[in-house]
Amino acid sequence: MNDQLERLNRLPLRSNLRGLTPYGAPQLDVPILLNVNENTHGVPADVRAAISAAVSEAAAGLNRYPDREFTELRKALAEYLGHGLDETNVWAANGSNEVLQQILQAFGGPGRTALGFPPTYSMYPLLASGTDTEYITGERADGYGLSAESAARQVKELQPNIVFLCSPNNPTGTGLGLDVVEAVYEAGEESQTIVIVDEAYHEFAHDGTSSALTLLPGRERLIVSRTMSKAFALAGARLGYMAAAPAVADALRLVRLPYHLSAITQATALAALQHREALMADVEDIKKQRDRIVSELTRMGLKPAASDSNYVFFGGLENPHQVWQELLDAGVLIRDVGIPGHLRVTAGTESETTAFLTSLESILASQAALPA
Repeated sequence: MNDQLERLNRLPLRSNLRGLTPYGAPQLDVPILLNVNENTHGVPADVRAAISAAVSEAAAGLNRYPDREFTELRKALAEYLGHGLDETNVWAANGSNEVLQQILQAFGGPGRTALGFPPTYSMYPLLASGTDTEYITGERADGYGLSAESAARQVKELQPNIVFLCSPNNPTGTGLGLDVVEAVYEAGEESQTIVIVDEAYHEFAHDGTSSALTLLPGRERLIVSRTMSKAFALAGARLGYMAAAPAVADALRLVRLPYHLSAITQATALAALQHREALMADVEDIKKQRDRIVSELTRMGLKPAASDSNYVFFGGLENPHQVWQELLDAGVLIRDVGIPGHLRVTAGTESETTAFLTSLESILASQAALPA
């Protein structure tokens, strides 16, 4: 890494990028990968067949540029989201990170600010740096909660151009009440703040959880971001999208690269949307394993956070990095998010979840048996 920094420092790099390191979790070859919140169930065979057929058909026209407006895909995404949305409300890009980047390109930039509430998704400050947007950090309560009153007060005081609200929050997995979104939006009226609600994991929320999509009518500065990487098991396909007022999609057209969504990506996403029932069945199984993890970790004396996502953030560890390393030695990779006393684990298949829980309980028992 030092060699890499030295090489970078020899270049006329922008000052706000100096000293930064690229985003990325460890990519290690171990039997059980539960560190980056992927859908470990994989794509069902019938859906794979449908995707293969769609991609094969699209390949016949690869000598031509794809549909720049990806209208068919936007219609399908709007139909999936519901809430009276149509294709004019929807925009998509290569993963939700590119959607967020385009939002920052359009509404951020030099002299503008973006507000986040850490601990939260670690890409937000990196996306801000990449667009020369100043990233400012708000505060959460003890236990990492965020109330409507506190969030609104901070927005009024700081007057950011953009606010990131992650729900369920990453890495804690906790959902955000819609009262927080409403309060933040209202607090940003004077500063005309763009409010982004990042719902990358919404499909894993407990039954009855409302989406910020319900708040879109009449709120032109509100954006709800989603992805097909998680619930749709398409992390490798790179398709993220957002819903907002049509004017927001028009703004993102000003900064998007020409033909940014390939014909292959469009075909893949459309086929998955047409077979979403099979994919959503796996979502229900993942939710069961997540709730199982919460229950078992509680039994072990640890402190898991309530989760509306496909992962569990848990505390109560004296030496989390040592536990992380011992799990890795046992063939189970989870995420050390750098928060004292805590780790995060993705809810995998039943067998993967069992392997994690069995290994963790053995590690905790061994540590307890050591002399003080």
